[in-house]
Amino acid sequence: MPIWDRKTETVDREAMQQMQLERLQTTVNRAFRNVPFYHRKLEQLGIEPEEVLALGDVRKLPFTLVQDLRDAYPYEMFAVPLKEIVRIDSFAAAPGRPLVMGYTARDVSHWAELGARMMSAAGVTREDVVQVAAECEALVGGFGTHYGVERLGASLIPAGGSTPERQVRIMQDFRSTALVSTPSHAQHIMEAMRTVGVSADDLCLRVGLFGTEPMTARRRAQIESQFGIVAAANYGISSVTGPGIAAECEIKDGLHIQEDHFLVEVVDPLTLEPLPPGQPGEIVITTLAQEGLPLIRFRTRDVSSVTYEPCRCGRTTARMSTVTGRTDGAVSIRGMHVYPEDIQALLYDIEHVEPHYQIVVDSRGGLDVLTVRVELSSALISDQMNKIMALEETIRQRISLDLGLTVDVKLVEPQTLRDVPEGKRVIDNRER
Repeated sequence: MPIWDRKTETVDREAMQQMQLERLQTTVNRAFRNVPFYHRKLEQLGIEPEEVLALGDVRKLPFTLVQDLRDAYPYEMFAVPLKEIVRIDSFAAAPGRPLVMGYTARDVSHWAELGARMMSAAGVTREDVVQVAAECEALVGGFGTHYGVERLGASLIPAGGSTPERQVRIMQDFRSTALVSTPSHAQHIMEAMRTVGVSADDLCLRVGLFGTEPMTARRRAQIESQFGIVAAANYGISSVTGPGIAAECEIKDGLHIQEDHFLVEVVDPLTLEPLPPGQPGEIVITTLAQEGLPLIRFRTRDVSSVTYEPCRCGRTTARMSTVTGRTDGAVSIRGMHVYPEDIQALLYDIEHVEPHYQIVVDSRGGLDVLTVRVELSSALISDQMNKIMALEETIRQRISLDLGLTVDVKLVEPQTLRDVPEGKRVIDNRER
């Protein structure tokens, strides 16, 4: 099995921990000197960067939240002058200020290296023709895979933004051998294949890399069967970096964490205390090589577990399990996190409805569909169908504009949803 960076990916545990410690110390010093947020946080805790003498000392450091990044809009979290930033990515995680990520030239080079490792782990080589179906403008991860393919030396087809039918045509005409996509977009392409009468035998695909959304066993089986490929999952977070934090190898027994770039902790989401290997909890990430925007103990809100046992592929890096949920109540759909409180906030501004709602996620024909059930105000006569249809369309448009999501909206009778317990605000009917 090919290993892109054998020296780093097969290093022994002691050497890896020493490398992590040295890079952690550099990161904390850089953040303390150059990022007002971290300077203030460390001073409040009475911590000097020189006190980080062992990897375990990371637990003394403050956590970083998504809200901290939003409050720092646009450049307050940057650790270098703006003239040293060569890439700026901005995306909305929720209504309000968007998140902004900045990369130096070295950061971009590191990103390409991580992408190449991810590609190689899945079995992609320089002989492959890689079709990247992720849209770079919508998903930051599109750039990471783009850079990774180029670093690997394979042929790249940047097909983001193409319709599913166009994706199928590209696969046929250009004889793509590898596909990069989100699982849900892959299922849209599968639907297009069935519509135009194309089967796996008509394609040259042999491997696929899928990220942004959890890869369930059923979803993997559907994708592998329909495309006739081996499907490998990968993990990345736009607010940390795109894909490349962790990725499956051909063994598919957990996602290999790029430990020389990311220090990963698993903590109890209630006590925030560290959990032992193998026990699921919230993933917390500290970047170890980011120059433009270093992050210390970023709470991802993703639930997973980590093992440090070497893999049969030969890599010795720690592995994380597929993400099984969130600790903040968010639901992942089509590569985006939907926060129930954001839906509720929108409803307060819309006339004739109450801020009582229920989110229902289904899988129809293998595709994720989100329906928002909203309670009508008693002031509106429910048999005025034309007004109800117009109101549903208003809510759909507001959710699309503010959250970037296409949803179905179903208005229900007054006093139907106001007493729904918090644990039932989100109903996810998809297989977990």
